[in-house]
Amino acid sequence: MFEDKTPQKTDIASLGEFGLIQHLTQYFTINHNSTLKGIGDDCAVLDAQGLKTLVSTDLLVEGVHFNLAYMPLKHLGYKSVMVNLSDVYAMNADAKQITVSIAISNRFPLEAVEELYSGIQLACEKYNIDLIGGDTTSSTKGLLISVTAIGHANEEKITYRNTAKENDLLVVTGDLGAAYLGFQVLERERQVFEVDPNNQPDLEAYTYLVERQLKPEARKDIVQILNDLQVVPTAMIDISDGLSSEIIHICQQSKVGCNLYEEKIPLDPQVISVCEEFELNSTTVALSGGEDYELLFTIKQSDYDKIKGNPHLTVIGHMTDEASGMNLITRGTNQAVPLTAQGWNALLNKDEEEN
Repeated sequence: MFEDKTPQKTDIASLGEFGLIQHLTQYFTINHNSTLKGIGDDCAVLDAQGLKTLVSTDLLVEGVHFNLAYMPLKHLGYKSVMVNLSDVYAMNADAKQITVSIAISNRFPLEAVEELYSGIQLACEKYNIDLIGGDTTSSTKGLLISVTAIGHANEEKITYRNTAKENDLLVVTGDLGAAYLGFQVLERERQVFEVDPNNQPDLEAYTYLVERQLKPEARKDIVQILNDLQVVPTAMIDISDGLSSEIIHICQQSKVGCNLYEEKIPLDPQVISVCEEFELNSTTVALSGGEDYELLFTIKQSDYDKIKGNPHLTVIGHMTDEASGMNLITRGTNQAVPLTAQGWNALLNKDEEEN
């Protein structure tokens, strides 16, 4: 089948704001009893039915958080939802609803916005989320997306960042560093393409890394796994800014120290091989890369037997007293190196550090 070189482009202005909202949301369904009223009135109406309600909002800006040169709009819609759901799951809660607001410039036809919302709808269907409202407006600078996620949980299971205790075990889900390397691969291929548009990128060797960057998955499964294991974390956070940054957040807010063991950090084999290709240190990538959207949490030592052997969970260290500081225990030499939150710029050998 030949590609349509002249796809239809419908001017969004022809629909008007309310017509656009109705058009984009007509196939979204309501699945939760807690959603009494979704889209179609001045406000959504929710009933948490005795549970506590959690709310998180993120704003994604074109040119800052994403590059449409290699980020498909459907993937962007999906990822914008994942970023917010991850925050709810990081509270050991269950996400139920989202609102989505967008600002778009006139260079986006209706069909482009439909692609964006098809990714949002896919995320809602896969994670059983109700879209209950939002807003649309015009932009002079490109595309902006704001998503608010709403979750519910029993009060005794809600997990905060500031409640880790000395001697707790430090646990992480999945593996780390792949999203950052996916970004590096995409940026390299973009630069090659700009020099030679006839040079089509071959990303087959980087499939896992690219998918982790363009289409991350929030760890809803971990909330259910911990519930089934009857483990309530003592503190929890999601890994959006890099492992070291998130450990520091927990330590500072909980007033504890930490020993993180380098040899325990989970790395996918593709991360290790591509780090060698890019001449990057895999530990540095895992510590400072970010956008993994895995969960980092602490548990009581008495809960260790419940989680040991679980393929989704890796114990990577333990909490210490605050005076001992936050340290990386190096592989082989067992030296204690103070943890710092450097962010992506450090990986690119720039001087700027994340605050």
